[in-house]
Amino acid sequence: MEQLIDPFGRRVKDLRISITDRCNFRCTYCMPQEGMEWLPRDELLTYEEQARVARVCVEHFGFEAIRITGGEPTLRAHLPRLIGMLAPLGVDIAMTTNGVKLAEMAHDLAAAGLRRINVSLDSLRRETFLRLTRRDDLDRVLIGIDAALDAGLHPVKVNCVVIRGVNDDEIVDLAAFGRDKGVGVRFIEFMPLDAEGSWTMDQVVPSQEILERVDAVYPIEPIVHGAEPATRYRYRDGIGDVGVIASVTEPFCESCDRVRVTAEGKFRTCLFALEEFDLRHILRDGDDDDVLSREIERAVGTKWAGHRIGQVTFVRPSRSMSQIGG
Repeated sequence: MEQLIDPFGRRVKDLRISITDRCNFRCTYCMPQEGMEWLPRDELLTYEEQARVARVCVEHFGFEAIRITGGEPTLRAHLPRLIGMLAPLGVDIAMTTNGVKLAEMAHDLAAAGLRRINVSLDSLRRETFLRLTRRDDLDRVLIGIDAALDAGLHPVKVNCVVIRGVNDDEIVDLAAFGRDKGVGVRFIEFMPLDAEGSWTMDQVVPSQEILERVDAVYPIEPIVHGAEPATRYRYRDGIGDVGVIASVTEPFCESCDRVRVTAEGKFRTCLFALEEFDLRHILRDGDDDDVLSREIERAVGTKWAGHRIGQVTFVRPSRSMSQIGG
């Protein structure tokens, strides 16, 4: 088994698989007001195809983590079956979801082999939640978080995209929610992947400002940072932790170990990549695993140093977050 090393000496070992481009929310920073055209069902990778890509990444290159994303992954039928297909690989299996269907699925997902889960929750206020998601499902998300905890998924994390003038006044409230529930809150800087293309730098709340607001109420201290994107802090009173993902103001590109496969089988080396590599034709043309692994290796050979957000050389990708996968 060989390690997969990109041109800048970073070992790639974390695979993000988007299993659908559909979502039951129409978030203002994911989808345009008029909605989106969904991919035809036959263009999506099957569970068998997704599991094959994952197996090749693990067996050929020693990948250590797989995260299932969307769109909204819980919209795919029989999702526990995919988790069960991935579990024998023996790697860390996690999922990111909006939580709406977790109450009915959490225990089955845990039984199938899911170990960790991230739930997207950008507001605890019904009006703001409705404004952001265009759905009145806050209660269902909160019940879903409880179900994930009850199912023994650990850790359960809450992802919150912070947008200036929209939900930044809830930072402390969300931190308190995490402390009360025993879940780790991860505040994420707003990135230029919104479907409307209206992102501006003044909408970004810098991670340092987020931490200062939390620390003023619940004193925190840093935890040694590894390869994960979140910079973590523990509460000094010992009640849990909080993290920030400073993709815009303090990018962590130099330690990035992640690659992504979109729902229709496009391999991407960065959320902001401008080039994609088509794995679906390899999967469906009868080529063997060696051909698939060589294409993955070729793609990783193009992985760049960083995304350059905020620089004059930055080029926004044509896809929004819901089409790429988190």
